[in-house]
Amino acid sequence: MEDHKLKVFCTVAETKSFSKTSEIIHLTQPAVSLQIQSLEEKYETKLFDRSSSTVTLTPAGEVLYKYAKEILTLYASAEKAIGKQTGLVKGSITIGAGSNIGNYLLPSVITDFKQTHPKIKIYLLVGNTKRVVELLISGNIDLGLVEGDVARQKMIVKKLISDELLLIAPPHHPFAKKKEVSLSELTEEPFIFREAGSGTRQIIEKFLARNGITPQDMKISIILGSTEAIKDAVENGLGVSIISRWAARKESKYGTLKLLNIKDVNMVRDFSLIIGKNSISSNALEEFLAFLKAYPFDKLLS
Repeated sequence: MEDHKLKVFCTVAETKSFSKTSEIIHLTQPAVSLQIQSLEEKYETKLFDRSSSTVTLTPAGEVLYKYAKEILTLYASAEKAIGKQTGLVKGSITIGAGSNIGNYLLPSVITDFKQTHPKIKIYLLVGNTKRVVELLISGNIDLGLVEGDVARQKMIVKKLISDELLLIAPPHHPFAKKKEVSLSELTEEPFIFREAGSGTRQIIEKFLARNGITPQDMKISIILGSTEAIKDAVENGLGVSIISRWAARKESKYGTLKLLNIKDVNMVRDFSLIIGKNSISSNALEEFLAFLKAYPFDKLLS
C-alpha cells in the first residue's frame, strides 16, 4: 500500500511549507516537490496554491486532504490489526521531544529499546515545548515528550517522570563555595535565559513569579536557544543559569559546573507524555509506550 505520497501531501498541507515538510519526514525539499507533482499529475489538477508567501490548498487539494486523512487512518488500523494477527511488531514511530528530554534522556531509552525491537524505526525531532505541541496537533508526530505545562485541549497528557531544576555556576564563581543561594543573591548576578517558548523558561518564570520576581528584576545577560549553549556560556563565565538536573549530569560529574539549590525554592516539574486524543496507536507505538513507562530513568543519574 503506497501511502507515502499521501503522508507527504498531508504534511505540506498542515505545515504550509515544503521546507518544514522536508525536515519532518526526512526528505530533501526537491523530493517533497516531486511527490506533490506526482499526485498533481495523477489527478490532473493543482493541489496547492504557491502564488503567495505561504503554501495553501486549492479547492481540489481540500477535497484530497479530507480523504487522505481518512485513508491514512485506515492504513494505520490495518497495520495494527495485521500485526496483532501475525505477532510481528515493526513499523516506525516519530517522536517530538523538548530539548532536555530529547538530548539527555531519549538517546539512552531509544538505544535500549532498539536492542529488543530492532525492526521498529524511530525518528526523533527535538524542539521547544511549543513546537512539539504544534507538531502533535498537526499530526506530524506520533507522540510528544514535553517539559512544563501544556493545555490538554486536543491532547492526552500523562506524567512520565519528575525533573528538578537547579542553579548552575562555573567552579571558580563565588556561588560554587555555597550549598544554596538566596533569590536576592541570584538577582544580583548576570543571568542567562532560554528563549521564549521553552518549557524550562516557562517553569523558571513561574517559580520566580511566586516569589515576587519578574524577568525585569533579573540581570539578564543573554538569551540562548539551547541548553548546550547555556552550559557553555556559564562555563565561560558569562553568567549563571537554571537548567534541568538531567542536562547537567555530565558536567557535574566532571566538575566543570557546580549545581546549587536556591534557598526556600523547590523547582520541580513534570516531564509529560502527550498523545493526540483521536490518534490510532500502532503496535510499534504501543510497544514503545510500554517500554518508556517501565524504563528505569534513575539509572541515568548514577
